[in-house]
Amino acid sequence: MPYDHRNTARRTLALALALAATGCCAVLAGCATSQASPPSGKAGASRATQGESGTQSRPPFASPSAPRSTRSPVPAQGSRSLAGRTVVIDPGHNSGNFRHSTEINKKVNIGTNRKECDTTGTSTNAGYTEASFTLDVSHRLRDLLTARGAEVVLTHDGDRPWGPCIDERARIGNAARADAVVSVHADGSAVGNRGFHVILPAKVRAGSADTVGIVAPSRALGERIADRFAHATGTSPSNYIGSGTGLDVRDDLGGLNLSTVPKVFVECGNMRDPKDAQLLTSSTWRQKAAQGLADGIATYLQG
Repeated sequence: MPYDHRNTARRTLALALALAATGCCAVLAGCATSQASPPSGKAGASRATQGESGTQSRPPFASPSAPRSTRSPVPAQGSRSLAGRTVVIDPGHNSGNFRHSTEINKKVNIGTNRKECDTTGTSTNAGYTEASFTLDVSHRLRDLLTARGAEVVLTHDGDRPWGPCIDERARIGNAARADAVVSVHADGSAVGNRGFHVILPAKVRAGSADTVGIVAPSRALGERIADRFAHATGTSPSNYIGSGTGLDVRDDLGGLNLSTVPKVFVECGNMRDPKDAQLLTSSTWRQKAAQGLADGIATYLQG
């Protein structure tokens, strides 16, 4: 469900201090509804349940662990260096959000309106949470990109009790002057709804939101990711969003509305569909997903 490592602890701290120095609020909150609500889809009957305002999932149960790889990622054969390029990876949600409903339900300004700071995200029927999935894939993606020479920043590294809020996630990418920002997610739609989709920013100019300058480059980034993700994972674009293109344009996500640099959200699959869930809980498939994201980002950055 949508949102705004390497040695990112110091880098994230530095960004936070930079934000504080410029008067940026670091207040964090999340995007959840009633704590008692069972996990439900973000993209089924109502778009209001998608993305940053998705409903809460259950607390994390025993789920597939995601130890950091001990292997040194090898750049794709023939790939050019990404040295000098900065990529911000935004792992959707936070495993601690479900314990901090008050904080994550506080609303923040996203330009077009006010919206909950964050959500808990969704989960598989077996309890593997979206937050666990997104952090694991983000770590794998970080390693692949740094192996290609890119400077990588994570908006968080599972090292804070909840959040960050969607507006802070956007500010981190902006402060880093990122060449590309990718927010990693997994959807929570109805059974039978399968596949991935990439969410692109709509043209928005309202309040503090102005995406006019990033709409075109964000679409280029999204198209490259959709193509390479399908190739690397062997999965198809969503059969329920995007009319088979794997692309969806939205104007209701603060992480996109408040971005001043090219940014997309990637819903890697539907955690509520058993077949997709089988893929998402496989470490082998998650590595393929990270590879597809890395290849798409590299293709975009290399022109």
